[in-house]
Amino acid sequence: MAKILIVDDSRTSRKMLRNILESNGHEIVDEAVNGQDGVQKFQSLKPDVVTLDITMPVVDGVEALKMIKALDGNSKVVMVTAAGQKNKMIDCIKAGANEFLTKPFDQQEILDVIAKLV
Repeated sequence: MAKILIVDDSRTSRKMLRNILESNGHEIVDEAVNGQDGVQKFQSLKPDVVTLDITMPVVDGVEALKMIKALDGNSKVVMVTAAGQKNKMIDCIKAGANEFLTKPFDQQEILDVIAKLV
C-alpha cells in the first residue's frame, strides 16, 4: 500500500481523505496546510503519492506541483480540484500532474486513482 502526503488547507478535506485512504490500507505519512509546507514535507518524507489541493494560501497547488516535480520528476502527484477550475487544471497538466480528484470526494474514485499510480 502507498505512503501518502495530504496537502490541503481544508481540515475537513484532509480528514475525509485520511479516513478513506487509511481505512483501505494506505499510510498517511503526514498532512500539510499549504503548498510551501507540503513541498518541505515532500522533501523530508519522500511519500509514494502526494494529494495536492489547487487553491491554498502561501503557495498554491500549481506552484507546489512545479516545485515537487523539480525536486523529483518521477513523483506521483494527484491534484484535488473543485468544480470550475478548468484553467488551473490545464496548468497542472502542463506542470506534470499525474491525476485529478474532484470535490466532493468519491471514495471509489480516490481508491482507483491511487491504485493506478502505485
